Amino acid sequence: MTQAMRDFLRDHNIHEVECVIPDMTGIARGKILPKDLFLAAGEMRLPKSVLLTTVNGEQPDNLSYVGATDPDMICVPDLATLRMVPWAAESVALVIHDCANFDGTPVSLSPRAVLRRMLLLYAERGWRPVVAPEMEFYLVARTTNPHEPLAPPTGRSGKPESGRQSYSIDAVNDFDPFFLELSTFCKQHQLGVETLIHEAGAGQMEINFAHGDALELADRAFLFKRAVRETALRHGIFATFMAKPMETEPGSAMHIHQSVLDVQSGENIFSLENGAPSPLFFHYIAGHERYLPAAMLLLAPHVNSYRRLSRYMSAPTNVHWGYDNRSCGLRIPNSGPASRRVENRVPGVDVNPYLAMAATLACGYLGMVQGLAPSAPRDDSAEHVHDQLPRNLEDAILRLRQCEPLGELLGEQFVQAFCEVKELEFATYSRVISSWEREHLMLLV
Repeated sequence: MTQAMRDFLRDHNIHEVECVIPDMTGIARGKILPKDLFLAAGEMRLPKSVLLTTVNGEQPDNLSYVGATDPDMICVPDLATLRMVPWAAESVALVIHDCANFDGTPVSLSPRAVLRRMLLLYAERGWRPVVAPEMEFYLVARTTNPHEPLAPPTGRSGKPESGRQSYSIDAVNDFDPFFLELSTFCKQHQLGVETLIHEAGAGQMEINFAHGDALELADRAFLFKRAVRETALRHGIFATFMAKPMETEPGSAMHIHQSVLDVQSGENIFSLENGAPSPLFFHYIAGHERYLPAAMLLLAPHVNSYRRLSRYMSAPTNVHWGYDNRSCGLRIPNSGPASRRVENRVPGVDVNPYLAMAATLACGYLGMVQGLAPSAPRDDSAEHVHDQLPRNLEDAILRLRQCEPLGELLGEQFVQAFCEVKELEFATYSRVISSWEREHLMLLV
């Protein structure tokens, strides 16, 4: 335990510490420890199998990943993530932990370790990725019945949104008490939120983060989801990060803007000295064109994810690229040479942010080290191209299992374990008989 951590807990009069790790779904798991016990222990121990928990609380046969005895792992606090929990009734701190084996090596099943592994590969080449996520989410009316469709909440006006209000200031102002408190929480929680806009859907909002280090941004995105949900509960509504929460409304994405800096010079390697795009820039794009379909499971990890990826619903169904072209899966925003970047528009906001960051950086990395060449940029709409990405969870699982280059980068054991977690989730989902089936099949077939 570092002196800086002890000083933080003393100076903020901390009573308890939330010790958390992100599992494969991106759910915060861990323990809440009294301050004195946290300081005395210096670490937390959890079963490795915790990382394999599905979104509905099950676990696949994990003998090949953690062993027959289901051993512990050591969870070590990362001082850089230490912060206050602003919505807690008492003075509570939170710290994200890294998962290690007893010999000190990273636990390969840990999403945070997967991203660290990817960043190390960049560092070995003298590169440092810079990312900036944009996170969309919906505010919805509170409900306890999962069989009822979700609906927009009622704001200060006393009337729920009845139509789409893209970029509407008044629509945001209708939820001023919520957003004012969320803004305060984000500042206290050190999340670095930059802008807020109203997106296309009824009750749909978007938050943009300032660009920065990929691991730090993944931490902030991970914590942001909880901050939004906690704030919504305090205001009598729900916030959801489902990719497609409502049938007739657009889905919610987590677009990832990304560039790469040379560690020694600090210059953007996507641009040449004369300001023109570099060969590495085009290789990076080509890596996404080739490997995004195989990485799809990490960018669309749930059955609901594929409902978002449909034509004419403001979501990409392709891996084409274009300059300032939002119909493409890969958009190149207008920018100067120093900020030349690629926007990956494929990920949904339901992703585990650590794995989404690792996956998109892996695609670009493979493009650069393999010297891949991209297709020509699209200067027209690519809406009609809808056969380049997996269309369902089963297809995505198969493609990731079969992609050796991604397995080597992300870790073979992690990839196989992640696929098993998703296969178990899909098997559980497939047992459910939907209302559509009862309505249209019960008496007609």
